[in-house]
Parts: sequence; structure tokens; C-alpha cells
Amino acid sequence: MEKRTFLKLSGIIGAGTLVGCSPLKTMVGAASMGRYPYALPDLAYGFADLVPSIDAKTMEIHHDRHHKGYVTKLNTALEPHLNLQSLSLEKLLATIKPGDTALRNNGGGHWNHTMFWEWMTPKKTQPGERLTAAIQREWGDMDTFKKAFADAAGSRFGSGWAWLCKDGAGGLFITSTPNQDNPLMTKITDKTGIPILGLDVWEHAYYLHYQNKRSDYISAFWNVVNWERVNTLFG
Repeated sequence: MEKRTFLKLSGIIGAGTLVGCSPLKTMVGAASMGRYPYALPDLAYGFADLVPSIDAKTMEIHHDRHHKGYVTKLNTALEPHLNLQSLSLEKLLATIKPGDTALRNNGGGHWNHTMFWEWMTPKKTQPGERLTAAIQREWGDMDTFKKAFADAAGSRFGSGWAWLCKDGAGGLFITSTPNQDNPLMTKITDKTGIPILGLDVWEHAYYLHYQNKRSDYISAFWNVVNWERVNTLFG
């Protein structure tokens, strides 16, 4: 499998405060997703590098077809909206309303997947001291946190995501959203915050290897979590 080089872009994504999300700030340390027209990011690793936790064929289809489709459709949906094309993706997500179906689904799909690739790595990483302490304050220990996160991912009916988020006070919470919604969508989701870790539980993310055993996929996810990325996003 040809090694893919991660698209390195500097800066802070969506500089400024999220629309309708004060006092939550945009995510420091995340790779910039740029502005319209958006592009499919490269991976920092090869399709087969997350085996056996995630198989190569799933990674290839997930990235090259599903994510690419969201990017293409997002650009198409933004073509007639000149006033939205200058917004960062984070501000766009905070601005859209429930009825903005194309922007909601494809904007969320692009943001969620761009971060999902960054939240995984073939390297062995560990939660940092500050993040570990925050998890312990909220859930008591790492095992209890992982169970709570797994419950959120496993109980999401149909397609969606599970999230570990940072709130406006710097605390942590776990939530889940349907389809391609995420906690940055302040006009759509019930509980808003800054995602610092997310897990895709759409069937296309795991079905080739795990079939209907979503719980096995969730358990395997911990083997490839990029805690260095999560540490950075937690701050």
C-alpha cells in the first residue's frame, strides 16, 4: 500500500469565536480545513497501517469514496451561497440551521472525517497528564470513561458519531449525534462543545470487517486512538 503524506496546513482553524457558541472557542491545534472550495485531505498513514483494528479495504473506501463524496457535495452546495464561501468550516457548521440539509450533511461529513483520520494512528500513544486528570475528575478512571464512551457509540441507533468534548469551562463530556451532525452545530445539536475525540459508527466504517458487531469495532478503536492529537486539542 502506497504511503500517504498528511496534508500539513498551519494556523488555527476558524480563527475567532464560533457563531452562536460563545464562550466556546474554535479548536486550537487542528489542521486547517481551509475554505471553499474544499479538498479531500491526504492521510498521515497507509490504508493498511491500522490493521488489524481497521482493515485496509474499509479505510480505502471510507476515505476515497465516502469522504470524497462529502467534499464534492459540500462544494456543490456552497456554489450559490457567496456569503458563506468565505467562512471557515467551523463557523459554517455553527451557522447552519436544521433545514440546511445539504450543508448540514456534507459540511458535517467533511469536518467529521477530516478529524477522524487525525484521531487515529498506527503509533502507540498515551493520554497526557492533564487530559488523564480531567478524565479522572469526570469519570473516576480511564476504564469507566471508555465504557461511557462505548455506551454512547453503541447505543446510537442507526448512523452517527460518539464524541468526547470540551465545554466552555474546560470540562469534559460525552455525547453522540445522528448522521453527520456534530457538537459544533450550535443551531442543531442539543449539547454543544468542542470535539476532541470522535468515533464514526456508520456501518460503512466497520461492516466489511466486523459485520454487525459494532461493539468489537468500538473496542478495537482504542488500539489506534491518536492520544497525542487528543492531548493537543484538549490544550
